Amino acid sequence: MKNTMERYKPAVRRHWLVFAAGVEWSAVGVALMAVACYWLYPSTWPLRIALASLSVALGVAMYLLAFSRLVRKNLKRIDCKPERVCLFAFQEKRVYFLIPLMMAMGYTIRHSSLPKEIAAVVYFTMGLALILGSSLYFRQFSTTESSGG
Repeated sequence: MKNTMERYKPAVRRHWLVFAAGVEWSAVGVALMAVACYWLYPSTWPLRIALASLSVALGVAMYLLAFSRLVRKNLKRIDCKPERVCLFAFQEKRVYFLIPLMMAMGYTIRHSSLPKEIAAVVYFTMGLALILGSSLYFRQFSTTESSGG
């Protein structure tokens, strides 16, 4: 049974895990920021600019204080993996259990009575922090060589 499972495991070279992590982080970040911009668009322009500026400041702070460390930790963990590894190993196993919780939190924020402008700040902040974090993955990917593909 285990040999059958191993045969269908999407194995890639460790180098590509870094790329996969960058793609996931940037895709989620762009999606969150797009929703935030959609929610901010109907606001008056001074409020829109103020909330966007606040979101950028919070996003950069979140990246510097938490996400950059998390990315570096993930990069070290990936570097310790064998040369060929499952494509989904770019995140720790426990993160796959946290993803539904994070999605539920996003759903709750989206459907709550919280003003959309405030929800937009939360979404934009998280989205920007994820995009900035993805840049570390892409930088690492671009500066390391894949051994044979």
